[in-house]
Amino acid sequence: MSDDGDTRVERDEDLSGGGDDDLPPEVEVPWERLSPAALRGVIEEFVTREGTEYGERDVDLETKVAQVKQQLERGEVVVLFDAKAQSVNLVRARDLRGRR
Repeated sequence: MSDDGDTRVERDEDLSGGGDDDLPPEVEVPWERLSPAALRGVIEEFVTREGTEYGERDVDLETKVAQVKQQLERGEVVVLFDAKAQSVNLVRARDLRGRR
């Protein structure tokens, strides 16, 4: 803050000394490290996205959540944190291997 009473707002980039270039593009997060509530929230957000319909028959939310959790447990799906976008996504492990 300056002596004339003005307040300066600093963005995170100003404080860290760098911008988004310092952040890794995506970080794999072990699903076991998430709290049960956080994990459920990530899975629910994923299965309720537009375009994740299961075809002609309806599948209830609990079934969808259980199926994705099983895929996480088997290592077929991984949790990715995107530091730049400050977002979390679920990605098939085989698709991730092709991106790295």
